[in-house]
Amino acid sequence: MKKIILFLSMALFSLGIEAQVKAPQPSPSSKIEQVIGLTDVSVEYSRPSMRGRAIFGNLVPYDKLWRTGANKNTQITFSDDVKVTGKELKKGTYAIYTKPGKENWEIIFYSDANNWGTPQKWDDTKVAATVTVKANTIPMNVETFTIMFSDFKMDSAVMNFIWANTEAAVTITTAAKAQTIASIEKTMAGPTDRDHYLAATFYKDSGDFAKAKEHIDKAISLRKEPAFWYHRQQSLIYSLAGDKDGAIKAAKTSLELAEKAGNADYVKMNKDSLAEWGAK
Repeated sequence: MKKIILFLSMALFSLGIEAQVKAPQPSPSSKIEQVIGLTDVSVEYSRPSMRGRAIFGNLVPYDKLWRTGANKNTQITFSDDVKVTGKELKKGTYAIYTKPGKENWEIIFYSDANNWGTPQKWDDTKVAATVTVKANTIPMNVETFTIMFSDFKMDSAVMNFIWANTEAAVTITTAAKAQTIASIEKTMAGPTDRDHYLAATFYKDSGDFAKAKEHIDKAISLRKEPAFWYHRQQSLIYSLAGDKDGAIKAAKTSLELAEKAGNADYVKMNKDSLAEWGAK
């Protein structure tokens, strides 16, 4: 048995595999996933605790850049463009840096989110947005640094930074109202040309050529700019439905549009079909 253990140890060492001790971290990592309006927001950060220490003005000096947590810098990701306390911020991932003060906090959204702690060299061009918010005193000590969302409305929520007896917050506003209005108008307007095109393709492949004809004709009528691939699909559907004249007419239209677009593949396919169908 000792020989087997020694052999395995040597094999693991030769592969560069070393045993690692797993133990609880003093500042455990956390991830919050939250929907605000119609926008997905996620925050990843590490959570240090007070453990009897004075925090702001001591462990976290006033008016100095802070990673807003521990270990790797805090990250926030937005699935859509948003506003943070009135400042526009494009969708994407940002590092959140802060400068906690006695009366106010400066909160910075930094486009380079891959730093361990604060950047070795600060780059002002990577500052996507900066807001200044009030530092509030709360009537209790919160032992562990906490980021949370509160005060939800139709298109906004508040992101709170809380530690010790201090709280600071930014309002995140989304485009939920405009997105909902656009969704309503689109739904009320009915299916688009692409919806009908996809339906036509489905019915063609399913063998229901009458339904396929209905949808491809509707797709072509709704489309603002003629498309050679729409007319190509129409010619195939008409042919399968037994309407040779309609198929030839559609193929000629597709051929003309494909030639104007310089699409050699569709030119050839249409010519081959026209020859097959005995077009003159």
